[in-house]
Amino acid sequence: MWLVFAFSGPVLWALSTHIDKYLVERFFKESDVGVLLIFTGLIGLLPLPFIAAFEPHTLGIGALSIAVIVASGALYMGAMFFYLRALQTEEASVISPLFQISPLFAYGLAWAVLGETLSAKQMLGGLLIMSSVFLISLRPRAAGRSRIKLSIVLLMAACAFTLALNSVIFKFFAIRDEFWTTSFWIFVGNVVFGAGLLLYPPYRREFFGLFKVHPYAMTTINAANELINLGGGLGVRYAMLLAPLSIVQAISSTSPLFVFLFGIGLSLFFPALGREDLSKRSLIQKGAAAILVIVGVVLVGPA
Repeated sequence: MWLVFAFSGPVLWALSTHIDKYLVERFFKESDVGVLLIFTGLIGLLPLPFIAAFEPHTLGIGALSIAVIVASGALYMGAMFFYLRALQTEEASVISPLFQISPLFAYGLAWAVLGETLSAKQMLGGLLIMSSVFLISLRPRAAGRSRIKLSIVLLMAACAFTLALNSVIFKFFAIRDEFWTTSFWIFVGNVVFGAGLLLYPPYRREFFGLFKVHPYAMTTINAANELINLGGGLGVRYAMLLAPLSIVQAISSTSPLFVFLFGIGLSLFFPALGREDLSKRSLIQKGAAAILVIVGVVLVGPA
């Protein structure tokens, strides 16, 4: 059953990627991404009473452990800041493959913290995944040449490293302590980050202003999207306890495939909700990058 939990992440995150893009372009194009993260952080309040009722010993892991886990939850929100910055200037099917840098960081951190090792086959798979990152970032110039959008790559590299660090910290404490206890304090970290942003006057004014201008988008579409994200995150985190981190990370790396499939469906049947570049050149480029990702995912998974 761990496969079901592991695949719930890339599928739900791919769906959320397109919803994020729709929200940013339709309602929040001129908004600061910090304002959007306030909502993401505060949505973490929802599961807290349920987890506390289910797991009453959340305070029993020690103050230092709590502080580290809460900081990890804040790190996750920082990663989302980099992600939304990138999403404001690039299409969803380009942004999502850049998440594939995260397994490379995760393998290194897991080796240092959890004692996990890499085989030569896994290293080759990681290089293929990294190659897909640069391939998907190529853009045509007027003269017919291509260039790499370095700013997007750097933003997503920062996002990927922060996500990898968050995953390793979560697995370390979830194995040592307990899944729901660790999840509880991760959500507290999310809430602390969101509340901190809300204390900043310009963000606070814009946040409540968005509720007045776009009440439906903020209370329904955005809330549903955050719950989708939350479900994917919980599924992948639970899978980490049932299988090696490297395998779960590899499966999570299939998200671009689902993003691309969802993007084709939206472009063909619901173009008002999302539109991907379906030109021949773009399809070949993204298809080649997807093949590199798939082959890399196969290789990074232990035999």
